[in-house]
Amino acid sequence: MQIATYVVTWIQSHMHREEGQDLLEYGLFGGLIAAAIVAALVSGVMETAINSLASGVGDCIDFDSLTPCAGI
Repeated sequence: MQIATYVVTWIQSHMHREEGQDLLEYGLFGGLIAAAIVAALVSGVMETAINSLASGVGDCIDFDSLTPCAGI
């Protein structure tokens, strides 16, 4: 029982420490900025491919007819 009490006390004492919190926040913020830049570049470069894919999927969805898509 003493070990469990020691572990809980140790965890509680370390949860309230703020050392390194700024570094973690800057890292997360940098990752968010990098993800936004990559998403912007990918969407700009692959815009025609994404539009082609969306129109192909739209052409395949036909609720009036039970025939499958031509590409399948």
